[in-house]
Amino acid sequence: MTKVQANVASSRRKSRKAHFSAPSSVRRVIMSAPLSKELREKHNVRSIPIRKDDEIMIVRGTNKGREGKVTSVYRLKYALHINGVVREKSNGQSVPIPIAASKVVVTKLKLDKDRENILERISQGREAQKKKSEA
Repeated sequence: MTKVQANVASSRRKSRKAHFSAPSSVRRVIMSAPLSKELREKHNVRSIPIRKDDEIMIVRGTNKGREGKVTSVYRLKYALHINGVVREKSNGQSVPIPIAASKVVVTKLKLDKDRENILERISQGREAQKKKSEA
């Protein structure tokens, strides 16, 4: 299995620098979320990078239990914006509340050719790993 980050420093300082100055491609992988139990059994995949139009459920924080569609994946701030999860500003304007990708569970995936290929690839890797551990 290939690692996204080649050099993982054991130093807290270097690890934090790598995290906060990571390129968008690495942030995509960091912003992965676990799949719901039904999706996990169906696709044989534990987690997947979140993307716009996925449907998620918040499992931590004050918005726990709320469901919605991802309206934007704000990689620069490591945040998700979910449809309907907003707060009113003092002038009456509503702004989306940023939610961390680690605090959600994916309930419905937006599937296309590329996403199906990714799921298939991860699934095959998990099966190969199972066979290796059994032998």
